[in-house]
Amino acid sequence: MDIHFLDDTVTFDGSSLRMHFMVERDGEPVKCAITVEALEDHFGAESALEDSLRKAFERGRSRILAACADAMNETEGGVVLHSGAFRATGE
Repeated sequence: MDIHFLDDTVTFDGSSLRMHFMVERDGEPVKCAITVEALEDHFGAESALEDSLRKAFERGRSRILAACADAMNETEGGVVLHSGAFRATGE
């Protein structure tokens, strides 16, 4: 499976407390997300403010993509990465 981020697709959804992003999986776009909690717990987001979350997302970009790829091995659609996705891998 070939998966990579589509640039400039990260958006904050305050109502669900998630950062949404698009990845391309084998040439097809797939919508995914990471929770604010995961960004705070594992990537140093200091608050649920969008600027802090964007910085944390950029710091964790490679780990987020790796966790997303792992999760996508188990599903056909998009995934939502929660904090536990990173604890389970020891990161």
